[in-house]
Amino acid sequence: MTETTHLLDPALNRLPATVQSIHLMGIGGTAMAALAGMLSERGYRVSGSDNPLYPPMSDLLDRLDIEVAAGYQPENLSHRPDLVVVGNVISRDNPEARALADAGLPYLSMPQAVATLFLASRRPLVIAGTHGKTTTASLLAAALHTAGADPGFLIGGIVQDFGSNYRLGGGPVFVIEGDEYDTAFFDKGSKFLHYRPEVAVITSIEFDHADIFADLEAIKHSFHRFVSLLPQHGLLVANLDDPVVAEIAASARCPVQSYGRQVGRDWRIGVIDQKPEKTSFQLYRGDALFADMTIHQPGLHNCLNATAAVAVMSHLGLDRTALLAGCNAFKGVRRRQEIRGVVDDIIVIDDFAHHPTAVRETLIALRQAYGDRRLIAVFEPRSNSSRRSLFQQAYAASFGAAHLAIIKEPPILKETDRLDRLSAALLADEIDRNGGKAVACADTDAILTRLGEIARPGDVIAILSNGGFDDIHRRLLAVLAER
Repeated sequence: MTETTHLLDPALNRLPATVQSIHLMGIGGTAMAALAGMLSERGYRVSGSDNPLYPPMSDLLDRLDIEVAAGYQPENLSHRPDLVVVGNVISRDNPEARALADAGLPYLSMPQAVATLFLASRRPLVIAGTHGKTTTASLLAAALHTAGADPGFLIGGIVQDFGSNYRLGGGPVFVIEGDEYDTAFFDKGSKFLHYRPEVAVITSIEFDHADIFADLEAIKHSFHRFVSLLPQHGLLVANLDDPVVAEIAASARCPVQSYGRQVGRDWRIGVIDQKPEKTSFQLYRGDALFADMTIHQPGLHNCLNATAAVAVMSHLGLDRTALLAGCNAFKGVRRRQEIRGVVDDIIVIDDFAHHPTAVRETLIALRQAYGDRRLIAVFEPRSNSSRRSLFQQAYAASFGAAHLAIIKEPPILKETDRLDRLSAALLADEIDRNGGKAVACADTDAILTRLGEIARPGDVIAILSNGGFDDIHRRLLAVLAER
């Protein structure tokens, strides 16, 4: 059959009048698994398909008792669900996508399904930006819950306060992480363009997702479109210390509240005091001290995340005592500077950082929080952008806060990747030339062997990856315990 035979019918890209059963293609994605949970709690019969899954989403789907087919096959649609939700990992030539086209079933993308089924009657609070959106959205949702606002949320990480990355909630607001990544193979626009924002936060804007954006201008175009969705009665909370964010915010037709460290911001961070167990900072509103804030996450970037959340909650009318209590009570997000274990006074930390800026800021925060302890950074370039030579030079300046960096060589997924692939060996050499210390390792086993040889009491080992990293965290703790 020709490819055109398997193009999805745009007329079927809709919510049918009656829906009882829903099938999710690519159900193991962070947002897709959360959507599956929300649909299940709403009473829909939910099924799904995906390639082999790993925690935490595999654990979530197991708890929900949702049937997940292993692999993508036409037979997965043989029960003819009333609606199919197509994840953005699904390509046009996926055998299940071809079967969907042949079957003529109604379909939606994940963002369309969220917007249609869960946002239509709520006040969406959309947290966007290259960095910090997961933590900011999580903090905001947890603090609103502590304050009794009963929010719904859908976030790209497991919020420790709830043990989940979603919640239906019964209150008027819904917190959602606004991802700029593309929506589906039939809709290459950013996910956040579907989320109907009433209040939005933009934390930062940098070039990322080189697999779908040609350059920074393309990303800026998408953020301009996002800001244009805000109604005149809405609010944009923007980190204007970031010049690209400032450029985008200038086009907003709604009020803008700025935040950052620079004088003149509506919300400004003053003196910061960092310790391993907490971070304290002064927060000013205009020229007046608003509060002495305390959060349990290290780093300037987390102070900025908390400030954005405070600005949103203040706009929603929460009193200062309630919002401060909510921020202080926030337990954090899994895989964001999460301590996975301590063996022989060696602290093993898991973090999602993979963009050069996120790597740099995470390591600076950990170095400041843990003082004289030796900081070892273990980095897996796994995302589409981080595996490319595009960021080779930028990464060389990202590991300055670490006493030692261990870089895993990224895999060659196809022959054309060879010239465009980041080289861990060259990166380690460049870090050394910059005055740091780094080594490249061919695989996870080699990394574990080296760490088993060199780790000593007092070390902090920060493992940075946006994937499962071959279960390195559990395996490393076992290696350390067996020495």
